[in-house]
Amino acid sequence: MTDTVTVRHLADHDWDAVVALEHDAYAGLGLAEGRAALQSRAAVSPGTCFVLDVGGRTAGYLLALPYPEFRCPDLGRVEPAVRTGRNLHLHDIVVAPALRRRGLGRYLLGRLTGTARARGDRRISLVAVGGSDRFWSARGFVAHPGVAPADGYGADAVYMSRPVPAARPAPPAPSTLREVS
Repeated sequence: MTDTVTVRHLADHDWDAVVALEHDAYAGLGLAEGRAALQSRAAVSPGTCFVLDVGGRTAGYLLALPYPEFRCPDLGRVEPAVRTGRNLHLHDIVVAPALRRRGLGRYLLGRLTGTARARGDRRISLVAVGGSDRFWSARGFVAHPGVAPADGYGADAVYMSRPVPAARPAPPAPSTLREVS
């Protein structure tokens, strides 16, 4: 990869690209939420939502928000209000298909983990969809079989979480990576 890669907080001008990436990633699974729902989740916690730019183009994003442990957002509704607690729910992480398998998703997850640590969060949760639970298990997330995500997540959805690990050196980033706050 020779293009400059930048991770920054999500801004208003990013929404067209984020909605397109979300649709491409989730429509085939019947899980696309649309702009209003995505914007409502980011509005709850703008400091935990990031965009990945590659060569000046939005190529990925991550949306996370505080959410009660063992619960997850309803995909059919907008978020009603700011939530509090020590669990940070990773709602979406998407990297454009042409840029996958280059460590960019892992870097976004590392940024979220550092943010969770700085906020004092104890856990990060997510709902693995489309058979991605093995991917998340390899990153330290553990399934909670007694927790059933809402029907809107699909029959194979798995609620997972992991503790926020203690600080340690960040994983190596792609050589062209720049981080912008």
